Amino acid sequence: MRCAISQNEPNSQIAAVRAFNRFYTHKLGVLDQHLMKSPYSLSEARVLYELAHRDEPSAKEIGTELGLDAGYLSRIVQSFDEGGLIIRKPLASDRRQYQLALTAKGRQAQATLERSSQDEVGAMLAKLSATDRRRLTEAMATIENLLEPPERTGPSFLLRSHRVGDMGWVISRQSIAYANEYGWDISYEALVAEICAQFIKNYDPAREHCWIAEADGKPFGSVFLVRASDELAKLRLLLVEKEARGLGVGRALVEQCVRSAREKGYKKMTLWTQSILVAARGIYQRVGFQRVAEEKHHSFGVDLTGETWELQL
Repeated sequence: MRCAISQNEPNSQIAAVRAFNRFYTHKLGVLDQHLMKSPYSLSEARVLYELAHRDEPSAKEIGTELGLDAGYLSRIVQSFDEGGLIIRKPLASDRRQYQLALTAKGRQAQATLERSSQDEVGAMLAKLSATDRRRLTEAMATIENLLEPPERTGPSFLLRSHRVGDMGWVISRQSIAYANEYGWDISYEALVAEICAQFIKNYDPAREHCWIAEADGKPFGSVFLVRASDELAKLRLLLVEKEARGLGVGRALVEQCVRSAREKGYKKMTLWTQSILVAARGIYQRVGFQRVAEEKHHSFGVDLTGETWELQL
């Protein structure tokens, strides 16, 4: 049970939180009238972000998610409508409510904001060592989880960037998991090792990324975003260890990968999977991927049906 801070208790903790708030809002330029020299305020930028990452949400849904006053949100929506950034249509179930969707102009505006934010935060992180960057992001995850604990039955987890030693872990765990669960032979280990080696050799942080799912310092999941061309990204090597399944780890990894692909300016994502990987296929389908091709093949010592899935971003 949470207890209120006593009036007689020293206010140093309250002062520390308020000081951090002042520091952080100043550091990110949140107090500026317009965000990152754009024509949009922070609230307007957040609304654009939600519109880009939700499937035609209602205005009420966005207002609830962001905690915005209905009148203020209505003015933002009206401004976006007049500026040609959105299309709105009445909900069939309630004609007083509107479904919202970004126009091409709106998606371009949001993509510009995403790139500016990416560049600005990237420049801030570039001043730190790799160790300090990790400390910073892990501290941020701690703050988020303490102030708004995730609603799940299992332990909390975080998604972090890859670091030294992770490729070896990915190769080992992928190989063991598929050998134990599906009887794949050592040729699959060779393929995973090849993919990981090429990822490290050709790594382009502006266009590619690897995420490791971790709890209490222990990795138990991974996914890769790999450049195929300027417009096409590949999702590769999704893995969730058995003990972490059912906690939403796979969905979180795939959604992060898709979100990053959009932010990096890709137009489409593709992935290759197998028909027997039912759980992974379910995640891809729920996120919006569609199966576009399949073919039978003999690989890794077994007969398989390979499937190609795509997602328009």
